[in-house]
Amino acid sequence: MAASAAAGVLLLWGLATAGLYAAMRQTPETFGAIMSRVPGPAMMVLPFKPLWDSARSGHLRTGDAAPDFTLPMTHGDRLVTLSEEYRRHPVVLIFGSYT
Repeated sequence: MAASAAAGVLLLWGLATAGLYAAMRQTPETFGAIMSRVPGPAMMVLPFKPLWDSARSGHLRTGDAAPDFTLPMTHGDRLVTLSEEYRRHPVVLIFGSYT
């Protein structure tokens, strides 16, 4: 009896972990919508950090060319495309917070 209960708990944990990993592979908007419905105690029993590191690691490595993207300017209504900027002058991409 105890073995079947333990197997059930382990199966439930595995399914929840797989579901969390699948959610992490979605767009940030979708992931946020899913996580807003996940109860807080679930984060105490699920391996959030290792899953996050794996799901969001991407495929770029040091020295790879940055993928092209278009983003709005922080001030104004103009869009900036990486490939267009790179054709005109060198571009440095900095990710992080300066606050």
